[in-house]
Amino acid sequence: MDPLSDVLSLLKARSYVSGGFALRRDTSIQWPEHPGIKCYAVIAGECWLCVDGVSDPVRLTMGDCFLLPPGPPFRLATDLSLTPVDFMTLRSTRQPGIEVSCEDGGCYLAGGHFILTGAHADILLKSLPPIVHIAGESGKAAMRWSLERMADELRDPQPGGSLIAQQLASMMLVQALRLHMAAGAKGTTGWLFALADKQMSTAIGCLHDDPGHAWTLQALAQRVGMSRSVFALRFKDTVGTAPMEYLTRWRMMLAGDRLKNSGESISAIALSLGYDSESAFGKAFRRVMGCTPRQYGREADPAVSMPSRGDAAGPEHADQIAAE
Repeated sequence: MDPLSDVLSLLKARSYVSGGFALRRDTSIQWPEHPGIKCYAVIAGECWLCVDGVSDPVRLTMGDCFLLPPGPPFRLATDLSLTPVDFMTLRSTRQPGIEVSCEDGGCYLAGGHFILTGAHADILLKSLPPIVHIAGESGKAAMRWSLERMADELRDPQPGGSLIAQQLASMMLVQALRLHMAAGAKGTTGWLFALADKQMSTAIGCLHDDPGHAWTLQALAQRVGMSRSVFALRFKDTVGTAPMEYLTRWRMMLAGDRLKNSGESISAIALSLGYDSESAFGKAFRRVMGCTPRQYGREADPAVSMPSRGDAAGPEHADQIAAE
């Protein structure tokens, strides 16, 4: 797999709410602080997105997509001058009027809320700003197929529709990350943006493809056609960490996943990841993961616990609301 697929697979982005929801005309709703990643796009109509701590509201029009990493409360509104209604209050009272026709000035959105159930989610999340806004015709064109299929599922629910909606939401998330990665400004630091740099992406791909290899700075530099010193500096400036530090962390992420899911022995995992002894592997593992391999294998998943379905990005039964 490619590095983005590798990391998303290990982080296990689990969609626990997917589908669509609507805002009626003259509506403003405030959502609380949230875990996980929210990725939604506008199927029809227009609205505003405001995130606490971000000074300027974002205008969302048909085809726009937004991605919110775990973080502060946010608001969706068709009119910014309105006093927002708390989502938790709205959900508990189940107020009518959320299922509306866009003919009255409402807005429909579709997508999903994802919890990253693997450790080290910050390898992805640190590369994300408070709001990722995918707009412009090229971005909308890239998202169009998934949005159209999602709209079809919402308009005419069929058996298996919930599973299809989950898969479409996952596609939207990956596509949004790809578009954000491609749009990164030159000189931007972060693992995700490094994947858009041909030489750094090649180096990261080498580490991911063969993590057990005895990689050196010189070997990686030769792979990307750079001098050792220039490569080391460029990698750290682009990725945010030194190449060998990145390799160690990637090895420990793989090891952690295998300790929990493969049933392999610690010695076998250590050997496959390039460590001559279980002791050397254990020291590296404890330094990166904060516990011994045996302790890690016995513990429950350290990721954030799953909130209840009703705490999701959309209103109650969001995945059952059909777009007109």
